[in-house]
Amino acid sequence: MLADLEELVTCESYSADHTAVARSAHVVAEQGTRLLGGQPHTLVVDGVTHVRWTFGPPRVLLVGHHDTVWPIGSLTTHPWSVEDGVARGPGVFDMKAGLVQMFHALASLPSLDGVCVLVTGDEEVGSGTSRHLVEDLARQCAAAFVLEPSGPGGALKTSRKGVSFYGVTVLGRAAHAGLEPEKGINAATELAHQILALRQIADTVNEHTGPGTTVTPTLASAGSTANTVPARADLSVDVRVPGAAAQDTTDRLIRALRPHDPRASLRITGGPNRPPLETTASEKLFALAEDIAARLGMAPLGHAAAVGGGSDGNYTAGVGCPTLDGLGAVGDGAHADHEHVLTATMPPRSRLLAHLVGALQ
Repeated sequence: MLADLEELVTCESYSADHTAVARSAHVVAEQGTRLLGGQPHTLVVDGVTHVRWTFGPPRVLLVGHHDTVWPIGSLTTHPWSVEDGVARGPGVFDMKAGLVQMFHALASLPSLDGVCVLVTGDEEVGSGTSRHLVEDLARQCAAAFVLEPSGPGGALKTSRKGVSFYGVTVLGRAAHAGLEPEKGINAATELAHQILALRQIADTVNEHTGPGTTVTPTLASAGSTANTVPARADLSVDVRVPGAAAQDTTDRLIRALRPHDPRASLRITGGPNRPPLETTASEKLFALAEDIAARLGMAPLGHAAAVGGGSDGNYTAGVGCPTLDGLGAVGDGAHADHEHVLTATMPPRSRLLAHLVGALQ
């Protein structure tokens, strides 16, 4: 398993570099072919390379991704290593160890009939070219297992917040900031009012649909020169919601924003990106996983609920497919300098997955 993990980690696969993602997809395809005994379909959508195996009519879907957030050259500063039971390297935790565990789990089964595997190349940037692939397969299946890294201590992920992204553009009017600022319409000032209004939206949604919604202004810019009243300001907004009602309510309120200064104008773009993965989609599969873990002599798995980060599990659950997430690596540091995997956990996690798939074939 460590040799296979090294092979994947040392083939860098930064999401924005489609050539690198294509190289990584080739390595994933070769490794999967060796372990599964079947050739995959390689799918290139808008330049992004995904890999899919299907063994008969699909009943169980396994989902992972091979792209990472680490720019090409990160191996120089974060080299592959295994020391004292800890594997390190770009993307080792999120989520190349999960792919290795998946391949070895499936390789241990006497038959792969009914199994479908999809390894996408753009999950880290929102799954723009793969969402329809994930959803189409999930609609055909009775269960989806997502090989994203586990929660703290190996916990499975039984719910994830839905994700929405918005752009708020304020259009004002330029004027000389020193000679006649009163003739301008200050887009930066208007944007400040909108930021305060967005904070109020989060309070309103949490009051009416329950706690857990966050509305976070992130990137902001305004103006063209230091002595000019800004004619335009732009803001990116990150929204995380615990349920569908909160996502709908937040969307409606953001689209209802109006200028504080009636002379300015607003333009709202974007919207929901990933639906919530709600607990109801995972509760039966989690109970099955806990039962299997006990029979295998593993410690109780535990679960992490209302996880803020999104995954393709949001999409599988969103189309009605029972989904269990966080079945991948045990470790820490996704997207961070201390990203690592505890290697001793890889074989038992692989056995757990094999028994889960076998129970549903």
